[in-house]
Amino acid sequence: MGIVSTAAFAGKTYAVLGLARSGLATVETLVASGARVVAWDNRDEARAVVADKAELADPLDIDLAGFDGVVVSPGVPLNKHPIAMHAKLAGVPVIGDIELFALARPTLPAHRVVAITGTNGKSTTTALVHHIIETAGIPTRMGGNIGLPILGQDPLPDGGIYVLELSSYQIDLTHSLDCDVAVLLNITPDHLDRYNGFEGYVASKARLFAMQSAGHVAVIATQDDPSREIADRLSSRKALIRVNATDIDPAAQAGWPSLQGPHNAQNAAVAIAVARALGIDQATIERGLQSYASLPHRMQRVREVGGVLYVNDSKATNPASTAPALAAYPPVNGRPRLHWIVGGLAKTPTLDECAPYFGNVAHAYTIGEAGHMFADLLRPHMAVDDSEMLSAAVRRAARAAQPGDIVLLSPACASFDQFRDFEARGDAFVAAIAALEEGGVSG
Repeated sequence: MGIVSTAAFAGKTYAVLGLARSGLATVETLVASGARVVAWDNRDEARAVVADKAELADPLDIDLAGFDGVVVSPGVPLNKHPIAMHAKLAGVPVIGDIELFALARPTLPAHRVVAITGTNGKSTTTALVHHIIETAGIPTRMGGNIGLPILGQDPLPDGGIYVLELSSYQIDLTHSLDCDVAVLLNITPDHLDRYNGFEGYVASKARLFAMQSAGHVAVIATQDDPSREIADRLSSRKALIRVNATDIDPAAQAGWPSLQGPHNAQNAAVAIAVARALGIDQATIERGLQSYASLPHRMQRVREVGGVLYVNDSKATNPASTAPALAAYPPVNGRPRLHWIVGGLAKTPTLDECAPYFGNVAHAYTIGEAGHMFADLLRPHMAVDDSEMLSAAVRRAARAAQPGDIVLLSPACASFDQFRDFEARGDAFVAAIAALEEGGVSG
């Protein structure tokens, strides 16, 4: 039925630009709540889906005076798209579905909201916080930049907790989301085509805290300069919690199978701080950390075959995101255990960010368009098999790996040379492992 079944937007008028998943949920929500909706998408089939619910017109071609908002998808670049100026001249705010959720909150049963942003680790941390809340037996929903659009989900009962992953784009389209717990993981240069330099990107992340009431909790991992500066600006707040990956005991982390590596130490430290701020006890938090299962394609433990662990990290599409995966599996008794499948459509001609962890790799298997280049680059450092195809790399790694070893797909490359997207690449890896089991191949 969607999150808004009340008259939260009755009598108001909105334009909706873009009718992908969140756009469709937005139209459904606004219409159900009694609003007038003018909707548009350049695709005929997308417009057809809402033709019986909304008026069809391109917001750029109509007078927006008197509209209560223009709802756009986070993919619309506000710094370049003409809708931003067209709406501004009409005095109409450009917003996203998260802002509609924020505006609808007074009509929902009593609840709390956790919102998580950062350049890296958002999805894992959001899913982990959601899992710990579920472990505590508290009603919860997860949305935003992960899972189903938040407006398309049923409202929680009294005492529920909404956990939102927010990109900088979603924060840009939000003006009144007062989070009970707001979280910043890290900030490194990203999406700079959408901002006026790195400072503009940092300012976008900082707005999540500017929207908060002073008494609400801010959790910030202070392991990079921009995040530390944001925390310092909030230092007068009583409810500021600074965390660091070094807060995590390595012995404890060893008992959390899906949260290995230094990047997951930061994710876990943040999730623990959030759970405590929500009043969840330590024993429940520990159960949640131990039972958490990785998101697909993000350091996902697929299965063990013949004592060899297979890990799908297909989401690692550049060397900076592969480096933590290599770091997560150090040698045991001086023996490297990693069989690393790397390659695809390269974003960079080097693997410099990965180099500090080459010593963890027993054998590399290069694939895709970058395969030959990476094979030449890696041979001085480790044994290399220029496998070309992912299925061949899996078979060869399975033959070479010994019990206790790890076969890791962490390609450090985009997938588009051989696959539709990183999900299709990860699915192919999982299928290749299933074929191993059927064929009786083991390490």
